[in-house]
Amino acid sequence: MSAPANANLNPAAKNARVWQRMLSGRRLDLIHPAPLDIEIEDIAHGLARVARWNGQTSGDQIFSVAQHSLLVEAYVRVMDQDLPKTALLAALLHDGPEYVIGDMISPFKAVIGGEYRIIEAGLLSAIHIRFGLANPSGTALLKRIKTADRASAFVEATRLAGFSLGEAAKLFGGYPPPLSDLESWLAPMSSGQAQHRFLQRFRELDGAE
Repeated sequence: MSAPANANLNPAAKNARVWQRMLSGRRLDLIHPAPLDIEIEDIAHGLARVARWNGQTSGDQIFSVAQHSLLVEAYVRVMDQDLPKTALLAALLHDGPEYVIGDMISPFKAVIGGEYRIIEAGLLSAIHIRFGLANPSGTALLKRIKTADRASAFVEATRLAGFSLGEAAKLFGGYPPPLSDLESWLAPMSSGQAQHRFLQRFRELDGAE
């Protein structure tokens, strides 16, 4: 049996406080996250307050990871209208770990590499278990989510973050498929609005509404 991914973490972490207290009262261990310590209300609250693009977007409000997650899920639906709700839920939660570790821009992720990826993967796995989702790693669903993620990044970059079309095409691929009422998806919301919209969509997909 191979060693767990978190075995490669800095040994100093063993003697440090590695949990975060959530508003729900849960204490989430970052190195060994327990699925039962994950609450969707904590995820929604956190993602609605994390800025995409390090906050370098136009508008009076940040464009949050919660909004980005809604946009990615919408693109996944456009690309494949026959996907089950569990697949759409996996798309909505694809950046779930960022409610704990924040949204680090891709250039910085490339610099720090390994340990960040290990923590991110462990948290995402715990989120999947918590909400009864199969890990999409290596599947056609993961490919769809990544394609939708790049489509979302393209429109966010060109509409909100000051990128030229050519620059965005090199970084994120060609122009994405049309999405009905795109402007409403991109209009920055207050954190409260983004949190509500994210929770509402989660409950629609999870069958709670």
